[in-house]
Amino acid sequence: MSGEITVNMSGNRQLGEVFLSGEQLLREFGHGVNKTVAVNKVDFGFRRGEIISIVGESGSGKTTLAKMILGLLSPTGGQINFEGKPRDISTLAKRRLYWQNIQAIFQDPYSTYNIFNKVDEVLLDCIRLQGEGHLSKEEKYEKMRYACSFVNLKFDEMSNKYPFELSGGQMQRIMIARIFMLNPKLLIADEPTSMIDACSRATILDMFLKLRDEINMTIVFITHDMGLAYYLSDTVYIMEKGLIVERGTADEVILNPQAEYTKKLLGDVPKLYEPWEFSVNKNK
Repeated sequence: MSGEITVNMSGNRQLGEVFLSGEQLLREFGHGVNKTVAVNKVDFGFRRGEIISIVGESGSGKTTLAKMILGLLSPTGGQINFEGKPRDISTLAKRRLYWQNIQAIFQDPYSTYNIFNKVDEVLLDCIRLQGEGHLSKEEKYEKMRYACSFVNLKFDEMSNKYPFELSGGQMQRIMIARIFMLNPKLLIADEPTSMIDACSRATILDMFLKLRDEINMTIVFITHDMGLAYYLSDTVYIMEKGLIVERGTADEVILNPQAEYTKKLLGDVPKLYEPWEFSVNKNK
C-alpha cells in the first residue's frame, strides 16, 4: 500500500455520533530546557463506525496520542471524553472497564504474544474477559472456531500451537480474531501491516474493513503510509511535531492538501510512472 495511491474504499456511509473526543490534549516529557512537547494541544472526535488514519513521520506524536487514547499514558493537559463525559480511568477496575471498549493491535505481531501461551489460551482469555468463563468446553471452542473463521483460519489447524509456529500474517489474523471476540467500540491499529509480507497485507486490511462493516467498529490507523490512509479512511489527521496540521475527509486531505507538510508527505510517495530520485546519487 505504500506505492501509488489508489481508489478510496470508505464509500459514502452514514457515520454515527461522536463517542470519543479530545480537547486541547497535551503531553510533555522532561522538564525545563529538556522538556519535549510530544503532543501539543490537539482536538479530535471519533464517530461510531468511522475509519480514521492519523498520519505522520516518526516523531510526529501520533503514537504518543494513541497511547493517551488507550490510557497507557496520562495527558499533561487537556481532556479525553468518552461517551459524552470526561473519561475516568483512575482505578484498575475503571481502566479494565474502559479497555473492554478500547483495544489495540500493534506493529510487531511477534512481540504481541506471550511466547509461552498457545493460541487456544490467547482466545480463551477473550472469553474470560467477557465474563463467559462459565461456558462449557464445547461452547468455548465453538466461539473460538467462529472467530477464526472470521479471519479465514481453521481453528483446528491453529489449536495447540505456539506463536513462533505461526507466520506473521497468521499471528495478525489471530489478533484480529481476538478483537472480533472482544467486540470493542474502538480499535487502534498501530502500523498493523508494516511487518508482514506484501501478499498478506491486502487480506489483513480487508479484515479490518470487515470488522467495521459487520460490527460497526471504529478503527484508528496510526501510520506513515499515505496510500493506506487514502484507501481505507473516512477521515485523515496529519500530524507534524505534535500538532494536527490538517484534517478532513480522505479525498479532501489527499487529493487537495492545504498544509505544506501534507504536500511533502504526498510528494514522498513513489509513483510507478515517474523516475525515482535517490539522495545517494545527488552528489555523484
